[in-house]
Amino acid sequence: MIITNENIFLIVLGIIWIIGAVLQDLKRREVDNLWNFSLIAFALCYRVGVSVFLGDYWFTLNGVIGFVIFLILGNIFYYSKMFAGGDAKLLIALGAILPLSYSWLVNFKIFGSFILLFLVSGSVYVLIWSFFLVGFNFRKFTLEFKRQSKNYKFIFLISLFFAVLWIIFIIFLGKISFILISLIILLFPVLFVFAKAVEESCMIKSLSPEQVTEGDWLYKDIIVNGKKIEATWDGVSKKELKQIRTYCRKKILIKQGVPFTPGFLLGFVILVYLLFKFPGWF
Repeated sequence: MIITNENIFLIVLGIIWIIGAVLQDLKRREVDNLWNFSLIAFALCYRVGVSVFLGDYWFTLNGVIGFVIFLILGNIFYYSKMFAGGDAKLLIALGAILPLSYSWLVNFKIFGSFILLFLVSGSVYVLIWSFFLVGFNFRKFTLEFKRQSKNYKFIFLISLFFAVLWIIFIIFLGKISFILISLIILLFPVLFVFAKAVEESCMIKSLSPEQVTEGDWLYKDIIVNGKKIEATWDGVSKKELKQIRTYCRKKILIKQGVPFTPGFLLGFVILVYLLFKFPGWF
């Protein structure tokens, strides 16, 4: 049985912390490290308390194992540049929540379902957010889309080549029902250019040095007090932020991403619904 009184508390704890992360992300485009780390602490401390009360150490050990597994996953997502630091740390923190069963076969089903759910729902959410950004910046987006289309026209040609190759291949095999895959191949460069155009036209902001915060992504390298601060995936460090605020006198271009934490909330809520509605599947 997955839904127990002990697990309901963990589920509620997870939802509360994800909502808090979403509010921070939407407001400041960052999630505090303390917020993510406190979820790990609360979840593991709660597990220890339950283990002492029940005389069963596995409730705690499961949380520790889940935390370690998601620590590895979070770092994979971060260093492959799929997630920003705050998103990766939130994922790691949820590792202490999600082992809801004493069977690790069931736990792995829960882990896989959650990752699939938040990636799919998050992708849909990001696409909808992007359309709103395009609507508010339509003229800039249109010009940028044309420019990016010229810059990456070779991708369109490569895509067209493989689409034609695929059509010839399926005709040869007599599998005409697979012809829609050629459409997906043709859509790839359109989606790629769309994403690049949205990024360049809608997500680059000019901020004063006082508005820059730790972890912000520089659009390009800048020179401050004779020293170069590089635009890296890690964002502006605390030391670099101090230099910027002390010596920089001009506005700085910052690249802002789409806040992805709502994808976590959607994925987690759908997972909880499935756990209640179809517990036998897990």
